[in-house]
Amino acid sequence: MNAESLLQLLLVVLGFYILAFWMSLVIWTYRDINARTRDTYTRALAVSLVAAFNVLGLFLYFILRPKETIAEAYERALEEEALLRDLETRDACPVCRQSVHADYLQCPNCHTQLKKSCAHCHRLLELSWTLCPYCGARAPQVSAPAALPREEIPERAPLPRPR
Repeated sequence: MNAESLLQLLLVVLGFYILAFWMSLVIWTYRDINARTRDTYTRALAVSLVAAFNVLGLFLYFILRPKETIAEAYERALEEEALLRDLETRDACPVCRQSVHADYLQCPNCHTQLKKSCAHCHRLLELSWTLCPYCGARAPQVSAPAALPREEIPERAPLPRPR
């Protein structure tokens, strides 16, 4: 084998390597942009950019591509929705809107009746329930929540002054 044919073989192998590298960049870009957007024009532009300008096009694609994938955006939207749902389902007094625990019988702020107690098993029931789901006893009828009058809080006697 002479030097000229060896050089030709080396150039052919190098050409195939460059072609394979170029095609792999185009294919990778196609797969990446498909994971990031559903817009057909953006996909075509990204793949064309890398196909036309090779590594420089890939560098430009990295600058211009959407920062998150569709799956990441979907997961973020689900997390936001779950947080909003959690905020909406937090127990609050229907009268004063203060935060209350689920096991409160009355609002500690405005004294509104929030739940009722079963006469038989003494578990807490929703005001609208007519039957205790825990023991089956008939629940007492209570009207919708309304603010109960505050009891007068007796004034404290002043503390004696230290001498």
